[in-house]
Amino acid sequence: MDAKEIKRIQGRRKFKGIGFVLPWLFGFTLFALFPSIYSFYMSLTDWGLVGPNEGFIGFQNYVTAFKSSDFWNSLSVTVRFVVWAVPLGMAASLTSALILNSNVKGVSIFRGLNYVPTLASGVAIAVMWSWIFSPHGGLLNMIIGVFGFHGAWLFDPNLVVPSYVIMAVWGAFSGFLTYLVAVKEVPRSLIDSSRILGMGYFERLFKVTIPLMRPILIYNFIMAIIGGFRKFSDAYVLGGAGDSGKFYMVYFYQQAFGNFRMGYAVALAWILFVIVMTLMLIIYKRTPFWEYYSGMKKKKVKKNVRKA
Repeated sequence: MDAKEIKRIQGRRKFKGIGFVLPWLFGFTLFALFPSIYSFYMSLTDWGLVGPNEGFIGFQNYVTAFKSSDFWNSLSVTVRFVVWAVPLGMAASLTSALILNSNVKGVSIFRGLNYVPTLASGVAIAVMWSWIFSPHGGLLNMIIGVFGFHGAWLFDPNLVVPSYVIMAVWGAFSGFLTYLVAVKEVPRSLIDSSRILGMGYFERLFKVTIPLMRPILIYNFIMAIIGGFRKFSDAYVLGGAGDSGKFYMVYFYQQAFGNFRMGYAVALAWILFVIVMTLMLIIYKRTPFWEYYSGMKKKKVKKNVRKA
C-alpha cells in the first residue's frame, strides 16, 4: 500500500469522525453557545417585557447591581446558606450511606425512609416545613418546647438562614446513593488490613474510607455549591422575615418576572455564573493537593500513612 492510499484512508476516517461530531456541534451551537452569547448581549441592554426599551446601555446593569443593597443582601443570604448547608448536607449524606452500608437491624426501613424526600415536589415539601417551623403549634417548637426553648424561625431574621439549612440537611439524607456506591467501592482488603493493624471504626473511616472516596466527595461538593446558589422553590414559597429569606434566585425571579427588568435579570445571571465558575476554578486548582488521578502529575499529594 503506497503513501497516497494511506492518506486517502486516513482522510476517510477523519471525515467519518467529523460526521459523528457534527450533530453534537450543531446542537451545542444552537442550544448552548448562541443563547449564551445572545444572553450576554441582552445583559448590556435595557430589555424589558413591558414598556419602552432604551436599547444598548453597556455595563449599566452590572453597575446598578453592584450599587444595589438588595443585590448584596440576596448574595449575602445565599452565601451564608451555602457555607453552612453544603458541609452539613454532605455530612448527612455520608452518614446515611455509612448506615446503609452497615448490617444494622432495620436498615431496609431506613433506606426506604431516606428515599421519601425525592418523591415529593419542592412546593409540597415547603408547605410541610411551613407547618414544622410555625411559631404557634409547629412541630419543631413542640419538640424543643419540652426543653424550655422556643423559636420564631422564619419570622426571626436571625433564624431564617438556619431554618433553610435545617431543611437542606434533611433533604441531603436522600442524596446517599453516590456516597453509598463510593463506600462499597472501597476494597475490602484495605478494610481488613486496617483492622489487623488495630484501627478502630473512626480511624478506619478517616484514614481509609474517606480518602478513597475523595473523587466522589469533590464531585458532590461542587454540585452542592451549585445547587446552593440555585436555591429557589422553597425560598420563594416560604420567604422569611423582611429580606432575610430573599435568596439570590428569588431576587433574580422578582426582577425578571415581577419588575419585568429582563436585561437587568440576565446581568444578575451572568454575575452568578462568574461567581460560581470562579469557585469551581479554585476547587479545580486545589484538587491535585487532595487527590491523585491516573495521568496527573503528583503535586504535594497528602497521604495518610500509619506508622507501624
